[in-house]
Amino acid sequence: MTRIDNQEEAAVMPDDRTLRILSTSDVAGIDITLPDVVSVVEQAYRTLADGRSDNPRKLTVKPEDGHSVAYAMLGRDGERGVVAIKTSYKHGLHEDRDKQHYYTTLTLYDDETGVPVAMLDCGRIGALRTPAVSALLARELAAPGSRSALVIGTGTQGRLALPFLLTTLPDLERLMLFGTHPDGIRAVREQLHAYFPERELEVVTDLRAVTGDADIVLATAGPGTPASVEAEWLKPSALSVLIGYGIAPSTLHTADRVVATSEAQMRVTGTDMADADGQLRDVHAELPQVLAGRAAGRTEPGQRIFAYNSGLVVTDIALGHRFAQLALAQGLGTAVPLWT
Repeated sequence: MTRIDNQEEAAVMPDDRTLRILSTSDVAGIDITLPDVVSVVEQAYRTLADGRSDNPRKLTVKPEDGHSVAYAMLGRDGERGVVAIKTSYKHGLHEDRDKQHYYTTLTLYDDETGVPVAMLDCGRIGALRTPAVSALLARELAAPGSRSALVIGTGTQGRLALPFLLTTLPDLERLMLFGTHPDGIRAVREQLHAYFPERELEVVTDLRAVTGDADIVLATAGPGTPASVEAEWLKPSALSVLIGYGIAPSTLHTADRVVATSEAQMRVTGTDMADADGQLRDVHAELPQVLAGRAAGRTEPGQRIFAYNSGLVVTDIALGHRFAQLALAQGLGTAVPLWT
């Protein structure tokens, strides 16, 4: 964190009449390490498991024709003493991605002083939080001695998946990627080399052939992906993690154990993984309880485990607050006299 003197500190300290706005470029300019991100996200889950945080179910609004979708998420991080509201709005869902409009913000309030901390663009928060959660799932659930990982998809979540996996599982040796977009493949390679320049990426095309060699499979692709890994392709002890698309419902329904970040959210957002009767499997454990040592993740080395990674707003709050702390220390953002 950048050191600032008393005069600079007075200029950026929150008060009860102004709101500091952190733009996309403000947030993009903040340096934060991958271990720091993982630590902040893990703390948020542990505090939730301790009953010291609140994470109510999200509210959703979607018109009948499905041209847009909006979410509102309220939560409280008991460790940091912060209350926050996250909003997410996407317009043009029937259009190509470059024609869609997407906006997501996080507004933070200090629950000890009662003053607002900041409002920030939440795009980078989600781009870091989700692969960090996948890395925690892998750390807790991968079979002992796991050495290989396969990432499916080269979008926002796929690009940082391997650097975060190597942060929690540094002994991984074979790093595989299945993708269909050359620019995305290039971006994944660049991100891997930015954080781990000595590591090599293996781009694969025969998904069925390589899936059987992967100890960990991360499905991060978008809905248009041709990938659909079936359970029978997996190693008997494999961990498959669903973030977006890329693995078939059979991976869930034949798994020895099912772990989710939130069973309630899986039942709302994971309906595409339902069986022929429209049913989802029961969840054996949730990640916050596993991290807190109150529930078991993998109970046998040879188990095939399915994990569902859906975002919880308490992780956005914790990571967003960390970014706000770093930004305020550097004097970033614009103070808006909203309540004067």
